[in-house]
Amino acid sequence: MATEQTTTQSIDMNEFLNNLASRLRLLEERYQQLRETIELVNENLVEERKNLIKETRNLNIELKNLKKDLIEVSETINHIVKEVKLFARKDSLKVLEKYINMWNPLHFTTEDDVKRLIKEELKKVAEGGE
Repeated sequence: MATEQTTTQSIDMNEFLNNLASRLRLLEERYQQLRETIELVNENLVEERKNLIKETRNLNIELKNLKKDLIEVSETINHIVKEVKLFARKDSLKVLEKYINMWNPLHFTTEDDVKRLIKEELKKVAEGGE
């Protein structure tokens, strides 16, 4: 009976150890899978970080270019505003229009007209005086 009990205990102990060994192997496999997963995640993170750094640099360059363009546009607008301030105002144009209408430059004579008139008068005087 003692030998049967010892044999039963040794069989139970062997089953326990086999069960424990199989659990240990299963845990080791899971641990290895987790290590591989973590390694893959780390590699992906490193690659993603590199991509983000590259994208950030590109965005910074683009932002600098946009700022430069904005400054140029602002300077152009300021120049246009200064030029517009130099334009004549409506009331000034009205005053000029009034003087032009009053002088009526269409009735002005040219230098050639005056010379022609003088020649004609001199000719009349010369013809009439003889």
